[in-house]
Amino acid sequence: MLLIRRFEEKAAEMYQRAKIGGYCHLNLGEEATCVGLAAGMQPNDYLFTNYREHGYAIARGIEPDRIMAELFGRESGVSRGRGGSMHLFSADKRLMGGYAIVGGQLPLATGAGLAIVRKGEHDVVICQMGDGTTNIGAFHESLNLAALWKLPVVYAVINNGFGMGTSVEAGSSIVALHEKACAYGIPGVEVDGNDVLTVRDAIREAVERARSEHIPTLMNIKSYRLKGHSVVDPDRYRPEEYLKEIRAHDPIAHLANQLKQAGVADDERLQQIEDDVEREVQAAVEFADDSPEPRPEKLFEFSYATEVPNQPSFLPGQDPWA
Repeated sequence: MLLIRRFEEKAAEMYQRAKIGGYCHLNLGEEATCVGLAAGMQPNDYLFTNYREHGYAIARGIEPDRIMAELFGRESGVSRGRGGSMHLFSADKRLMGGYAIVGGQLPLATGAGLAIVRKGEHDVVICQMGDGTTNIGAFHESLNLAALWKLPVVYAVINNGFGMGTSVEAGSSIVALHEKACAYGIPGVEVDGNDVLTVRDAIREAVERARSEHIPTLMNIKSYRLKGHSVVDPDRYRPEEYLKEIRAHDPIAHLANQLKQAGVADDERLQQIEDDVEREVQAAVEFADDSPEPRPEKLFEFSYATEVPNQPSFLPGQDPWA
C-alpha cells in the first residue's frame, strides 16, 4: 500500500515535470482497495480495470519500474510504451488492461467470463469500475447477461463518491450502489474500502462463490480519492470540510496502527518499509528515464494481434506505393 502511495505521488511529480504526458489518474487514497482486491484473487484469475489502474498493476505484482516506464512512454514499459497511464496490460499477471472509455471494460470482462465457461475452466474474472459506471447501459447489459448465463464474474465498484465532479447522490437514483444487484437476482455487497483486510476477505468470498457456483456479485467498495479526478483537476467542487474528513480515514495510517497494535510491526520496522519504498520508487524513475523510446517505424507493430493482409505499415506522410 505504501509503495502505491509513493509511486502515485511520484507520478504526479513527473507529470508536472512533463515526463508523463496525456491523461493520468491516481489511486491516492484508494490503496486499500487496490491491495485488498488483488489479495482476494488467485494468480490465475483475470482483472479488467478502468483508467485509474496504476495501483492495481502494482498490487498484481508488475514491477514498478516497468509501470513508470510505461507512464513515460518508453519501450521497456509494461505495454511497450504504447498504452501510457490508461492502458496498462500484462498477460503474465492476467491484467487485461485499463480502459479509457467509461464502462468499456464491462462487456469485455463479461465476455471473458463466458469464454471461461465455454472452455470448462475454473478461473474467475474481476471487473473493476468507478461509481459513475453503474449508470450506463453497458453496466446493466453486462450484469444481466452474467446473471442469466451464470458467469464467473465479480463486478467491483470502487465507490470514491464522485464520478469526475458529480457526486453519487447527484448521479444515481440508487445511492447504495450494491442494491442495484437486486435487478439481476445476484448478491450485492457493501464493503469498507478503507480497510485492506475487509476488502480482501469480501473479494475472496465473492471470487470463490463465482468459481464454485458461477454466481456473479456486485460489490460496492466505498473508498475515497485524496486528490481530484486526474492530476489536472483542481478539485474545487469538494468542500474543505469533506477533504479533512476523508484524510482522517487514510487507509495507510489505519493499517499502520493495526500492525502496531497487533505487535506485527513497530515504528522502526515501519520506517524501514518507508525507506525501502522510497528507494524502489526512485529506482523506477531512473529506470524509466534511461529506457529508450519506441522507434517510429514500429508505430503499427501492435495494431492487430495477428497479421492482417494489407495492414498499413507506413508512417503518416509517407507514400505507401513508393
